[in-house]
Amino acid sequence: MKEVEAAGKILNSMLDKLGFNADLVITEEEDGPCLNIKTDEGAHLIGKHGDRLEDLQYLTNRILVKHYPDAPRVKVDCDHYRANQEEKMLESIREIAMQVVEDGKSRKLKPLNAYYRRLAHNTLADIDGVATSSPTGNSRYKRIEVSKA
Repeated sequence: MKEVEAAGKILNSMLDKLGFNADLVITEEEDGPCLNIKTDEGAHLIGKHGDRLEDLQYLTNRILVKHYPDAPRVKVDCDHYRANQEEKMLESIREIAMQVVEDGKSRKLKPLNAYYRRLAHNTLADIDGVATSSPTGNSRYKRIEVSKA
């Protein structure tokens, strides 16, 4: 798919301009294409709690959509950091959902960006007895409320 290849070129160009020597591995995951960066300097690209990866993903997608308006959203990962963090986060969210089912008390998740909120909503949609809601507004990070259905 030419859009995903273009995304790889965009990300490679950014990494080169930032002075990183890295290889990209493009994979197709269930939620879309993923550009996994392979480098010895992963900690610098990942940043604190993955914030630099988020920024690289955001910029890559913004540039990609400017050139290919119908391009799929691509995920940017580095040494599988994001995949591991997502699995830990989703496990924690499932545990919170089970607590809500057991005691009936609503709980709010930690603030999440739009991508992680979508993952959380999709994960919780598969669990009977819970409902989710996100606040409206323009803030980048929002807290999902998990309540008994």
